[in-house]
Amino acid sequence: MYRILIADDEPDIVAMLKDYFEMNGYEIITALNGREAISQSGKNPDIILLDVNMPDADGLTVCRTVREYVSCPIIFLTARIEDSDKIAGFAAGGDDYVIKPFSIDELGARVAAHIRRDRRSSSDSVVNVRFFGSLAVDYSAKTVTAGGKPLEFPKKEFEIIELLSMNAGQVFDKERIYERIWGYDAEGDSSVVAEHIRRIRTKLAAVNESRIETVWGMGYKWIK
Repeated sequence: MYRILIADDEPDIVAMLKDYFEMNGYEIITALNGREAISQSGKNPDIILLDVNMPDADGLTVCRTVREYVSCPIIFLTARIEDSDKIAGFAAGGDDYVIKPFSIDELGARVAAHIRRDRRSSSDSVVNVRFFGSLAVDYSAKTVTAGGKPLEFPKKEFEIIELLSMNAGQVFDKERIYERIWGYDAEGDSSVVAEHIRRIRTKLAAVNESRIETVWGMGYKWIK
């Protein structure tokens, strides 16, 4: 089953498209603003339907933010019809434009065509990335970027980020983190975890991100 991300700030349009594509056998994930669209892009959609005018981040910003990590087709939904707007959309990484108001059957045909074309040309590799605010954590490449700029994390620091962010909202105490990252047979103690957490926080604070929360008496958790 192919997965479609529908991102539009008009709930009626989202509901209409969701009903239509679900009836045609697609799995649907949705977003009502740019921030949600960036986050939902990390769920490996097969195609993205992206409204240009959205709060928090417009469609062009969303496209530029996720394009490096998301290889699937992106179709802009917009009332804009100027050539300059289309050029801006394609430059941001979009693959197609559908002008509002549109024929839902034509949109369905375009979606199917883009997915077929993408499946023929794509490799079997899947990019595994999640977005948290301005951060993109790429678990395949073992990298973290903020606003597209790479952040330097040594192996153990990245492994802590990986553990916490892949289990966002779950609390891990120092002993559990130490066992998961350093191993049960490692020589040392869990106090080293606090120092690594301090270093990670310092680097994230430099890009105005605060993602690791201390749960007093219990441990640490990653904030979604």
